[in-house]
Amino acid sequence: MSTLSALPKQRTPVRPARVLLHVFLAGTALAWLAPLLWAIFSALRPYSETSNRGYVSWPHTLNFDNFKNAFEQSDMTHYFMNTLVIAVPAVLLTLFLSSMVAFYVARFDFRVNLFLLLVFTAGNLLPQQVIITPLYRMYLLTNLPGITASGKLYDSALGLVLIHVAFQSGFCAFVLSNYMRSLPHELTEAALVDGASVWRLYWQITLPLCKPAMAALATLLSIWIYNDFFWALVLISTGENMPITSALNNLSGQYFTDPNLVAAGSLLTAIPTLLVYFALQKQFVSGLTLGSAKG
Repeated sequence: MSTLSALPKQRTPVRPARVLLHVFLAGTALAWLAPLLWAIFSALRPYSETSNRGYVSWPHTLNFDNFKNAFEQSDMTHYFMNTLVIAVPAVLLTLFLSSMVAFYVARFDFRVNLFLLLVFTAGNLLPQQVIITPLYRMYLLTNLPGITASGKLYDSALGLVLIHVAFQSGFCAFVLSNYMRSLPHELTEAALVDGASVWRLYWQITLPLCKPAMAALATLLSIWIYNDFFWALVLISTGENMPITSALNNLSGQYFTDPNLVAAGSLLTAIPTLLVYFALQKQFVSGLTLGSAKG
């Protein structure tokens, strides 16, 4: 043991291919981070300095005034609440309904299973711009007196929740059905022998085992729905009902727009998505790597 421990350790030779790989990865990471770093750099500088000296110049003043002004001028607290009212119900409803469809497709053998899954998945392949005209007219013609403030499905948070649920359920049902198929069938068979109902099979046995996949989907859905701009722009007309992504228009004037102020506002709107990702990072990564070690 003493002789072996006294021997010098052999250093692994550095291979040129490995060096090139690390250089490529570092360059790719820098290319992805460059726009974010440039936005932070611009947001910390006053507009008067960049207009006189240019954006590609050494900064003389760095402060958080743009962030403070962007938060106050755009009334972000109000629009954050609007987004919360839309995103939270949309994420919960999407996961609940898609998990029910996935449970039916994965745990029951019927001839329509594959066709049903294809129908749900095909909805994600349809471009949103194709159906915007009939959907817009349908929202205008759908009256909901006493349910929404506008009295219609149009210009309401409920309308945005429903359209997000409709478009995101297909992808979630596809992912969850594949994951549920990997679960042992002996669990549900044993529960059926003990007299468990279908609802209990779904709610108390299958769904708790799908927590990693559900957490990964919840992270993705939260980011996608939070960052939505298209549906909010088309289906919301009242400025007070806009989500946070559309509220950034409040920072743009009719004749003048401060790009540094807009950069600060954009960075502020990105904070909630980062918090969601970091809060669910462990579950998100484990959900993405499920089944990677299976043969």
